[in-house]
Amino acid sequence: MKILFLTASLFLAFSCKNDKAVHKESASMDSSVIKTDSAQASTAKDPIDQIKKEYAALQTQLETKKLSQSKFIYNCNDEPSGEVTFYSDKNEIKVIEHFYAEHSHFSGSQKYFIKNGKPFFIFRQETVWNFDGGTPEKPVTKDDITETRIYLQNDKPLKCLEKKYSIKSDQKEKTAENIPSKEVQCNADELLKTYQSLLKHKDQKGSIQCL
Repeated sequence: MKILFLTASLFLAFSCKNDKAVHKESASMDSSVIKTDSAQASTAKDPIDQIKKEYAALQTQLETKKLSQSKFIYNCNDEPSGEVTFYSDKNEIKVIEHFYAEHSHFSGSQKYFIKNGKPFFIFRQETVWNFDGGTPEKPVTKDDITETRIYLQNDKPLKCLEKKYSIKSDQKEKTAENIPSKEVQCNADELLKTYQSLLKHKDQKGSIQCL
């Protein structure tokens, strides 16, 4: 009888221990699944990452010349003058590139990356140049350049990055890849107005006077 009682007690204790271990393992697995799902959801919902992926895809299409293009130029009497290029895929505009100059020492460019008719990323570069030494026969010029990268969602900036640097004409290395960008506050209203103005001329060919 004692043997039966001890056997039953041992079996009950072993069952309880196994049950606790199973519950512990199950809870651990549930926690791991929740953390994984949470991490995946966080990554999937990050709009900046999504914008970077869509930008990279369009940039690749530009570089490999997979998009058809059309362009026109404009030349106002009192300046500015510029060139506008539309890049399209199956009649849908994917990128608009706008080069312009407002006076002899200033030029700029804007590149709009578009999805469903709205820009999701804008890259702007503005350059002011001046003489900076050298000789009358061989003058040295310096370009002061400002680059702005604007990440957009529903026509509102999510993030703006700015990079400023200078390049002299006598420099051997003329790259700005190692110069860091800094996050800044920005307003995209003027750029979006320009985008709408450019879009009105999507079927324009040749040249016009002003935008």
